[in-house]
Amino acid sequence: MPKMKTHRGAAKRLKSTGTGRLKRHRANKSHILTKKTTKRKRRLRQPDLVAKSDHKRVMRMLPYGA
Repeated sequence: MPKMKTHRGAAKRLKSTGTGRLKRHRANKSHILTKKTTKRKRRLRQPDLVAKSDHKRVMRMLPYGA
């Protein structure tokens, strides 16, 4: 059986936590930052976890772990 291929885009964007959840970056932090509040921009710097509902679908892209 051939090896499964890892989705390289997903592999570059996601990291696994110690408990097996997936860490991701938050959206809306790349441009048009002047109208966003400092508090909002500060919160966008923090990593977030992939939602439980998306976890199975995302893990299919990473057959050998993130």
